Amino acid sequence: MQSYRTTVLVVGGGIGGVAAALTAARNGLTVVLTEPTRWLGGVLTSQAVPPDEHLWIEQFGSTATYRHLRNEIRRYYRDHYPLTEEARTQRAFNPGAAKVSDLCHEPMVTVAVIDALLAPHRADGRLRVLMEHAPVSVDVDGDAIRAVTLRDLRTGDTVTVEAAWVVDATELGDLLPLAGVEYVTGAESRTVTGEPHAPDQADPLNMQPVSVCFAIDHVDGDHTIDKPAEYEHFLDARAPYWPEGQLSFTAPHPKTLAPQHHKFIPNPDGDFRSIRPDYADHRVGEMDRNLWTFRRIAARQNFIPGAYRSDITLVNWPQIDYWESPIFDVADAELHIQRARSLSLSFLYWLQTEAPRPDGGTGWPGLRLRGDLLGDASDGLALAPYVREARRIVAEHTVVEQEISLEVRGEHGAVQHRDSIGVGIYRIDLHPSTGGDSYVDIGCSPFEIPLGSLLPVRITNLLPAAKNIGTTHITNGAYRMPLVEWNVAEVGAHLIAFCEANSTSPKAVRNSDNLLQAFQKRLDGAGIERHWPRIVGY
Repeated sequence: MQSYRTTVLVVGGGIGGVAAALTAARNGLTVVLTEPTRWLGGVLTSQAVPPDEHLWIEQFGSTATYRHLRNEIRRYYRDHYPLTEEARTQRAFNPGAAKVSDLCHEPMVTVAVIDALLAPHRADGRLRVLMEHAPVSVDVDGDAIRAVTLRDLRTGDTVTVEAAWVVDATELGDLLPLAGVEYVTGAESRTVTGEPHAPDQADPLNMQPVSVCFAIDHVDGDHTIDKPAEYEHFLDARAPYWPEGQLSFTAPHPKTLAPQHHKFIPNPDGDFRSIRPDYADHRVGEMDRNLWTFRRIAARQNFIPGAYRSDITLVNWPQIDYWESPIFDVADAELHIQRARSLSLSFLYWLQTEAPRPDGGTGWPGLRLRGDLLGDASDGLALAPYVREARRIVAEHTVVEQEISLEVRGEHGAVQHRDSIGVGIYRIDLHPSTGGDSYVDIGCSPFEIPLGSLLPVRITNLLPAAKNIGTTHITNGAYRMPLVEWNVAEVGAHLIAFCEANSTSPKAVRNSDNLLQAFQKRLDGAGIERHWPRIVGY
C-alpha cells in the first residue's frame, strides 16, 4: 500500500476540485488531487456539459480565475483550430454558436486547458494528481479527518493520503458517508425549510435526474448503433406529466408544463451567428426549437471550409434525463447508472431509426456517435453521468428558497450575507425527479454565496467544493452551476491557506468580525466578486 502526506487532499477532480487544487498550489500549499475518471474537469469534461451561465458573464458575475479559464478555452481555439478570420477576431467567440451558452465547446479543449493550468505545479512537485482513483474509506479522529484511502480503479491497489485539510470535490459527496459527516439528500419538507415549493413530506430519495450525455455529428453513411437491450422499455415508458413518450420530440415546457414540440434539423443553414443564448425566461422562437443547435459544440461555419464535414452537437436534452432512481444511497446504484446509459443509447437509436423527419420519413442513420471527442468510453457516451444533485452537508448556514427566489424577494433582490464569499445567478431549475415530480422552474435573483454554507456543523477540517454545500433540494437548482462550483472551491482553498497562515479555523473566521474582514479582503484582492452591482429588470 502506497501512502502520501500532504497539506491539502482534494478528492474529486471535477471543476471544483481543479479550482481548489490550483488555488491551494498557487498559495504555496502541497496538494494531492484525485479523480475517478480519465479526465479532470467534471461537468465540463467527463460529463460533457457546456457551461450554463448567465446574461452578464462576459462582464461580471464570476471570479477572475473562472473568467481566465473561459478566456484560455477561447485562446486554445485561436491557437490550435482552423477558425475563419471572423471567428478568430470575435472577443466572445462561441465555438458551437449554441443557444444554451456563449461558450459551447468541445470538452477535450477544457481538458487541455486544465492540464496546462496545473502543469507548472505538477512539475514543481507541489501538486500530485492521482487519476482513476476513488475513495473507499476515511480515517477520522474525533471531529477531524486524518486520512483517506483510495483505490486505483485500474489495478485495484490502494493508496492512503494523510492530510491536514480535506476537500470533498466529488460529484456525489462521496466522503460524507465515509467520514460520518452529517448530510442530507433529496427533498426537505416545507415544515423544516419553510420553502414555498418544498413538499409537505421530506423524501431523501427524491432527487434531480442524472443524464448521460453524448456527442453526434451527421455525415454520409449508415452509422446506426446496435439496438439497445432496453430500447422497448424506454420507448414504451410513460410519465404522467410527459405529453408523449420520453423518446420523442415533445416535452413539457419547464414553466408552464404544457407540451412543447421541438424540431430536429441537423446542420441547419442560415445565419448561425444569430443563434444566441436565450435568457428571456424560456421564450422560444421558431429557430430556437431546433434541438440540434441547443447545445451544439462545434458550428462548422466557424471553421475554414472543409475543416468540419458537419456540426457537432452535444445531446443533453430532456429525452435523456434518467428519473427512475437515484444513483447513490440506494442498494442498486450501479445498475441505475448503467440504465441511465442505456436510456441515452436508446434515444440515439430512436433518432437514427424511428424519429419523424420533416420530409415524412423516419430516422437519421447518418447520425454518428462521437465518443472519440468525449474520452472514448466503451459505449461511446460521456465518461460519467451528468450529476445535478448530490449529498449536501448539514451546514452552519443552509441557503433556502426565501433567500433567492424572485417570487419571494421581488425588487428587494436576494438576501445579502455578512459572510459573502462569492456570487451566482441561475434559475431555480429542477428537472423531473426520481420522486415523480415534474419540472420546477422558479425565477431567481442574483445571489451571494455565504461562507456558512461551506462549513459543516461538526467536522473541522473538511470543506465541500461541488454540489455538496449547504443548500436545499430547491436552492441547489440555482447553486449547481459550474461558475458557482468553481467559486466555492476557490474560496475553500483560500480559506485553508488563510487558516494555515493565521493558525485559526474556518468557524473562527466566520464568527470573528476581524478575521472575516481580513479573509474577505484577501478574496477581494484575488478577484473574487462578493456582491452584485445594482441590477434591475432581469
